[in-house]
Amino acid sequence: MKRREFLKVATVGAVGAAAVACSTPAPVTQAQPTAAAAQPTTAAQPTAAGGAVTSAPPTAAQAQAPSFNWQMATSWPVSLDTIFGGAQIFAERVLALTDGKFKITPRAAGEVAGFSGTQVLDAVQQGGVEMGHTASYYYVGKSNVTAFGTALPFGFLANQQNAWLYDGGGLKLLQDFYAKKFGIIQFPAGNTGAQMGGWFRKEINTPADLKGLKMRIPGLGGQTMAKLGVTVQTLAGGEIFQALQTGAVDAAEWVGPYDDEKLGLHKATKYYYAPGWWEPGPSLEVQVNLAKWATLPKVYQEAVRSAAYEANLGMLARYDSRNNEALGKLKAGGVEFRAYSKEILTAAETEAFKLYDGYAAADPDFKAIYDQWKQFRAGVYAWNKTNEFAFSTHVYSSIK
Repeated sequence: MKRREFLKVATVGAVGAAAVACSTPAPVTQAQPTAAAAQPTTAAQPTAAGGAVTSAPPTAAQAQAPSFNWQMATSWPVSLDTIFGGAQIFAERVLALTDGKFKITPRAAGEVAGFSGTQVLDAVQQGGVEMGHTASYYYVGKSNVTAFGTALPFGFLANQQNAWLYDGGGLKLLQDFYAKKFGIIQFPAGNTGAQMGGWFRKEINTPADLKGLKMRIPGLGGQTMAKLGVTVQTLAGGEIFQALQTGAVDAAEWVGPYDDEKLGLHKATKYYYAPGWWEPGPSLEVQVNLAKWATLPKVYQEAVRSAAYEANLGMLARYDSRNNEALGKLKAGGVEFRAYSKEILTAAETEAFKLYDGYAAADPDFKAIYDQWKQFRAGVYAWNKTNEFAFSTHVYSSIK
């Protein structure tokens, strides 16, 4: 087949796809070999306007398009339908955009043998699976540069993070680094929006109250907390409740009301703080082994890019839509909400930027991205202070 003819037929994507089941799938020990995926449907599909069109039977060229059956390791328990759901939506869209030829199966945290929920990058890099869905800041032990892919303390809100990644050059910088360092290409594929500031067994009023606490908090937020005297642990989401309940940690952060309620964190602790200054707009990402990426037809690569973009925006919409109802349930259940004091926020911000400056001085890779990130931050902050801040200050002041 001529390349032009293949591109023409392969870009004809299905308009819908069957939802990926939410029940826990069978364990997998290694990446699955390529296998034929489901054949394209010929049933009537809904259109954006609500009507229906009838798909033509697959042509010979479509039938000859290559099939792939990939495994996706994730950092999330299946019970968290919004964050694990981001991986499912990504997989559904890739299946639809490739006429059912490219099947991706998301696996719950720890389900890929030999790799925990915070070792997804390792699984992808080592070829245990072809791709993963994770938060890049779990891997700051490999390089602090990975924090930029999720969030830096006192960094970007979700809209600012997307602006930096998609239009400000951030994604290109990170992809170049990931290719060189890990042999991986990654795409933003989820954002939780501004997170909450964690669950504590006692009230935290000053930086002195943080000293000696054991807290689950990853990334550079964890490193900042360590500078304030906290003993830091990194745990996957499904392990947090037990750690709090048994006293293995005194405090923990996860995402926000919708997920935190599902994990039952309110049953193990009493005080719920805001804001999550370490994650004002954190991105999640799809990571793909570069050698496997190179085996995909170009149109399948474009399907991955488009599906990741949709998952990125869709997850943020779902969290913003669902968090307030969960917040109400937590309030009704007796959770005590607190705001971090200005003293704590100021101390944390000071320590965070000391960290960044130190890493930039010691690591050329960190400095190259940090300098660009810091310049973009100054500009987008100035713009949003001019427009959004004035509006938000007025309308939110009347909310009790």
